[in-house]
Amino acid sequence: MPHTASRYLAEGPRVGIRHFTYEDGAEFTARARESKDLHQPWLFPPDATNAYTAYASRLIEDPAKAGFLVCEKDGEQGDGAIAGFININNIVEGGFQCGALGYGAFAHAAGRGLMREGLDLVVGYAFGPMRLHRLEINAQPQNTASIALARSCGFRLEGFSPNMIFIDGAWRDHERWAITAEMRA
Repeated sequence: MPHTASRYLAEGPRVGIRHFTYEDGAEFTARARESKDLHQPWLFPPDATNAYTAYASRLIEDPAKAGFLVCEKDGEQGDGAIAGFININNIVEGGFQCGALGYGAFAHAAGRGLMREGLDLVVGYAFGPMRLHRLEINAQPQNTASIALARSCGFRLEGFSPNMIFIDGAWRDHERWAITAEMRA
C-alpha cells in the first residue's frame, strides 16, 4: 500500500520513516521470509502473521519501545515499500532519556544506503520529538554490516560486553556503540 509523505514522521531523499501498524503484517512477514539468509544468525524478525501481530503489538503498545519502518519513497518495489525496520527498545526517561536500537534491512534494500538514511532519520526523530538524549547499538563483533551502519551514522565505540544478549540459543558477545544529542549537533 503506498504511503504518502504526510504519513511519514520524517523523510529524506529516498526514504521516509513511520510507525508500525498491524496492517503491515503481510508485507513485513513476506520480506522477512525473503531475507532469512541476510538476517541470520544476527536477528530473527517475525515471518508469520501471528508472530508479527505479537511483535507489532509490543512496539505499538509498550511505552518503553518505539518501532519504525523505513519505507522507500520511489523504489523498485513501489512507493512506500518497506525497506527495513529500526526499533528503539528499553526506553528510559527521567535522568537517562535513552534507548537501545535494533535494526535490520530487508534483502531487496540491503547495500543500497537506505538503512543509513533511515537510521539517520530515526536518530533525528529520537533526539527531536521523542526528546531522548542517548541512543545505544549493541552489535555482535562479527556483524560487520551492523557495525559499519552504526559508525556511518556517527555512533562511537564505547566498549565490549561479553555474553550480553541471548540470541539463537546462546549468550553472545557484543560491541557497545552510542551517540548523544550533543554528538549530533
